[in-house]
Amino acid sequence: MANAAPNNTPTPVKPPKPHARLEKWIWILIYGGLFLVILGIATGRTEPALGWSMAVPGAVVALVGFVLIYVRSRLGDK
Repeated sequence: MANAAPNNTPTPVKPPKPHARLEKWIWILIYGGLFLVILGIATGRTEPALGWSMAVPGAVVALVGFVLIYVRSRLGDK
C-alpha cells in the first residue's frame, strides 16, 4: 500500500439547476407563510384583530408557495 498511486481523476462538475432560484423562493414562501399563520393564531388569543391581520396574509403567502410548486412542475427542464 505504500506505493499506491493517488487518484488524480478530475471529478465532473455538475451544471447548475435551471430552476434553483424558483425552488428556493417556493420554500421561503411556504415556510414563511406558515410561520406567520402560526404566529397569527398565537397572537389572536390575546388580540383577535392583530392575529387575523397576521394569519390571513401568511396563509396567502403559503398558498402562493404551493401554487408555485404546481408552476414548477409544469416548467420543462432546459
